[in-house]
Order: sequence, then structure tokens, then C-alpha cells
Amino acid sequence: MTITSAGRPAPPRHRQERPGGRRRAGRRQGRRRGRRIRVALAVCLSLLVLATAGAGWLYLKLDGNISTFDSGGVSDDRPRAGSSKGENVLLIGSDARTDGNAALGGGNKDDIGRSDTTLLLHVYADHRHALAVSIPRDTLVTIPPCKLPDGRWTKTRTDTMFNEAYSVGETAKGNPACTQNTVEHLTGLRVDHTVVVDFKGFARLTEVVGGVKVCLPQDVYQKDLNPHRTTPGKLLFKKGVQTVSGQKALDYVRIRHGIGDGSDIGRIKRQQAFVASLLKEVKSNGLTPTHLLPLADAATKSLTVDTGLGSADKLISFAMSLKDVDLHNTKFVTLPWRYDGSRVAIVEPDADALWAALKSDRTIDGKNATGKQKTPAASATPVSGAGIDVGVYNGTTVTGLAARAAAALTSDGFTVTGTATATSQDHPTTLVEYGPGEESQARTVAAAFPGATLESVTGAGISVVLGQSYATTPTASPTAVPSAVADGARSADDNPCSNLSYG
Repeated sequence: MTITSAGRPAPPRHRQERPGGRRRAGRRQGRRRGRRIRVALAVCLSLLVLATAGAGWLYLKLDGNISTFDSGGVSDDRPRAGSSKGENVLLIGSDARTDGNAALGGGNKDDIGRSDTTLLLHVYADHRHALAVSIPRDTLVTIPPCKLPDGRWTKTRTDTMFNEAYSVGETAKGNPACTQNTVEHLTGLRVDHTVVVDFKGFARLTEVVGGVKVCLPQDVYQKDLNPHRTTPGKLLFKKGVQTVSGQKALDYVRIRHGIGDGSDIGRIKRQQAFVASLLKEVKSNGLTPTHLLPLADAATKSLTVDTGLGSADKLISFAMSLKDVDLHNTKFVTLPWRYDGSRVAIVEPDADALWAALKSDRTIDGKNATGKQKTPAASATPVSGAGIDVGVYNGTTVTGLAARAAAALTSDGFTVTGTATATSQDHPTTLVEYGPGEESQARTVAAAFPGATLESVTGAGISVVLGQSYATTPTASPTAVPSAVADGARSADDNPCSNLSYG
């Protein structure tokens, strides 16, 4: 303390502020805030880099898992892109024994690959409905030219079992492109993607979802899986509802003999039920990263896909586009069929009507699933074709035109006796041919094809030869697929014990 000459304490000295002192303090505080912000930004940027690197690593890992097949084997003679408004995905279950599959399925690891199960999945344009069509392996079809391993192309083969398409070239891994060519030739639909799953991949997928609920109508023993056994062997499955995964899931979908009626059609019914239960499990687990990442890892290790799905982002993007498809609106049907000796023949015009419904994005009960409200076609005159038989011939080069007309005629009550390609394919307008005494009925048929002309012929029966005018004129979409197809449909949310076997 300072004492003045008067003996009184001197007043305290206050520190004088230098000019600009406050401003410098503000700058120091600003610099400290700036440093904190820069540090925070650096931390955020580092975290972002790490997260991006992690995502990049994950995608690289998934990309490395994916196998693709050679798209050079896909035919140049294909249905046009956009032949249907939704997407068509071909799902092939392969019984190839390569890459460790022999341990699960038995057999020689060098044996040729075959298609054990085939589904054509149509995802409607509204992405809320889907229809899976099973194609029996013994179905007699036309296999169009397919590429061999040495680069040569085969000749067209008629009246050949469907599953032989996958074996063209007799390679251990099979020929997915040939099966795709065959399905496109059969349906007139363009296949947007093809996916192949083998025994090992199938087993892995069922394990990742925690097992799949199935239903057995009876106890099942080893002999039911291998009919060459002389004794029943051990019990594989007990009668009733149970959850299976891995090897047991594979055994369930492969059982054919000794369960139900023992037919391949019966096995298809159980396979449809299994896929429905698998979809239920995926949906119930939720489409969250916790559940999706293990599933994506298993799926990419399990599948062989076309080049259009040949990367993780494409595959995951496609999978996520299905998230709004409702289980009840996911249906399973079998290609209309009948026995032809020990083989399976396609029933027409039911099959053509089914393909036509998919092309126009109509559900099996006739609903418009394009996601848009369609205006009814004004060109077609409503008619009643009850009691009238008619054959339909495509007189143009437009793929699937006969199927479209057959579906429309069937929905109007006509009985379509068959569809085929006309002897010439340069008809500008539609022609209705009729035999003696059939003019009145022929005029009823012609009313369904505005602008059609009539022509009397010597033979009996009524035929429609479709012209280019029909190809370019909007026509009413079929109201529904034939009841024989719709009545046997399974929904993905059905009870697993219902509708399990034909016969």
C-alpha cells in the first residue's frame, strides 16, 4: 500500500487500458473458438472418412463375393425391353456339385450341372405385388439356340425337357444363359435378371435368417430322400410344423419320393411353401442394417447372377426395391400343365393367358398393378363368346401377339382351341376365317377385333389371323388369368401346412 504525504492511504491505481486492448482480447477468444471449430470439423471429417472407408471396404468385400455368368450366351433374338411394365427375375436352383456342393447334395463333384428348381418372378410395376411361376423340370418345351463352351451355338430343339436347357454344354457349373433363352422363348417376356443359387448357398441363406418354418404331413426317413436305400434309415423329420436350416432345409426342399404323392409337382408345392416361409422370416426380422448386412454377405457368397446384378450396390438396390411388396400380395403358381406320359405338357391357352396378364401387369385376380389408373380401351367392342371355339394365329412378327389375343378372347367367354404362328407374317389387318354355316359366330368373333375382315373357307372351324393393325391398336387387358391357375395359387402369408401337395 502507498502512503501519501498527508498520511492517508493512496487510492488504488487502476490499470489503464491500452488503445485496442479489448479488440485484441476479442481476437484471442475468436482464435480459440476458431481452433475449437477446426478441431471439431477435423474430427467430423475423420469420422466421415472412416465411415466412408468402412462402407467402401464393405462394398468391396461384398463385390468380391459375387459371381457372374457370361452374358455372351444370352440370345440376340429376345423379347423387346419393356415387354412388361414390371420386372422379371429368373430364379434357378442348381444341383451342381462343384465348390463343395457335393458334400451337401451327394454325387460326383465333376457331374454336369442341372436346374433342380426354376421360378420366374414377376415384380409388378407398383412394387406392391409379385407373382412367382414355377416351371416343372420335366416340362416339354422348345430350347432355342444356345451357346456352347467352345463358342458354337446349338440348333433349336423341340419337345425337350425344360431342365435340359441348363445342361447344354455339359459343364459342371451349368448354362444359366440357355435357361434364360428358353424362358424368354416360352413366355414372350424379357428376363431382366437371372439369379442362380446352389446347394451350399441355399443352406447358408437359411442359417442366416435363423431357420425357416416348414410343415411335414408325415414322418420322413432317409429312404424318402434316397429311394435306392434298402432300409428306411434314420428319421430325418417328424410329422408337423418345425424350423429347419442348413442341411435339413436342403433335404426338405429336395424330398420327392415317399412323401405326398411322390411327384415333382408335389415337390414344387412344398418348395413354394418353403420360399414363402423364407420371405416371411426376412420380413419379420426387419430390413435393418443389423439384419441386412449378414444376409447380404450370405447372399453375395451364395448367388451367381447376370452382369446387371454383378455388383453389391446393384444387388442391394434391387433387393431394397422389393421392400414394399406385401406378403399377401406375393403369389406362387405353377405353369398350367398336364401329364404327357411320364413328361409334363403345357396347357394352352391357359399358359398364354398367364403370360399376357403378366405383360399387362394384371394380378391373378385381374387387378391393375401398374401403379397407374388405366383407361379402358375404346377400340374393342364388348362381346359374349360363350359356346364359340376359335383358333388364334399370329400373322405378324410381334412376339406374344397371339397370347394377348387369346387372353382377351378367353376373358370374353370364347374357348380358344390353340395359338400358333400363321403361315405368313405380313398381314396388315386381322382376318377371321370360317367354315360352312359358321358366319354368324364368325361375325361375333370379328366384333372383338375392330376393322377385321371375314373370309369363308372350305374347312370347318373359326380362326383369327392377327394383323399388324391389332398389334398397334390398344386392346383391353385380360381381366384375370384362368381360374385353373388362380385357384391353385399360394400367398406368401399362407399357413405353412396348407396346399402342400398335388393329388
